[in-house]
Amino acid sequence: MASLVRPQVQKLATLSGHRDCVYALSGAVGEAVVYSAGTDGFVVSWNVDDPTQDGELVARVENSVYALRHVPERQWLLIGHNFQGLQAIDLSARQLVHATALPPAAIFDILYSASRERVYVALGNGTLAVLHAHDLRLLHLVPLTDKSLRCLALHEERNELAIGSSDTQVYVLDADTLTVRHTLAAATNSVFTAAYSPDGRFLLTAGRDAHLRRWDVAAGYKEESSIVAHLFAINHLAFSPDRQLLATCSMDKSIKLWDADSLRLLRVVDRARHAGHGTSVNKLFWSGRQNRLVSCSDDRSLVVWQVQLGARN
Repeated sequence: MASLVRPQVQKLATLSGHRDCVYALSGAVGEAVVYSAGTDGFVVSWNVDDPTQDGELVARVENSVYALRHVPERQWLLIGHNFQGLQAIDLSARQLVHATALPPAAIFDILYSASRERVYVALGNGTLAVLHAHDLRLLHLVPLTDKSLRCLALHEERNELAIGSSDTQVYVLDADTLTVRHTLAAATNSVFTAAYSPDGRFLLTAGRDAHLRRWDVAAGYKEESSIVAHLFAINHLAFSPDRQLLATCSMDKSIKLWDADSLRLLRVVDRARHAGHGTSVNKLFWSGRQNRLVSCSDDRSLVVWQVQLGARN
């Protein structure tokens, strides 16, 4: 199979303003704005097209925020307010429109499904919360484990919801009935991040054991490959909007770019090579605008990266 030439990466800007670690990023692929949040409770918007602009405060909450979800079709920003619940900000009016109390736990991920009219929330007490998409009315609480649920990924065609947990398991549920179809048990520590490949053939997972694993969906989620991808925990993985690249970020302070098809390592982005983050890189967001990648870190900053793709050969 043909593979990509190594992409060129240029640091465009460091975005400063948060007062503590930044853990959450969200946005819409076709829009210029990306949203960030973290331990300081500040929810901030930034312009990826003009990263020289200062951030704009969207909301301030009492506790840490580990999860955000931008819902462009409703012009909402969903905020996982730890130990309080889920809040929806109307971005056009800049006001709170819904707030739903959830069990008092950290909120690690939020997934919005327009087709199912559902919002799925991964809670730190091992419970999956399911809410109605229109008014955030709580519909179901599904206890899965006594450890934290850390990440969510949805396979629309197969109607399957993958949930990574700190108990080392990945649970694959029927997205409607919420029954467990598969339990994946290869990780040796917490699973922090999961995503389906753009073609739907694979589920990719990673976490504290620094392995990047790929599971063959049609083969009943058989483990297809496992790579020691970073030195320390992998906090997040994300596919580029053009489907050619996979980006991973880690507690080892680096971002790595991989060929999305072959999982061949193409580029390491770190402090020594690119003046990258000085501490753990926690989350990534591909804006799709001029193929820009945004990262956030324990160093209280965001960085906007210009990624120039090479041609396939």
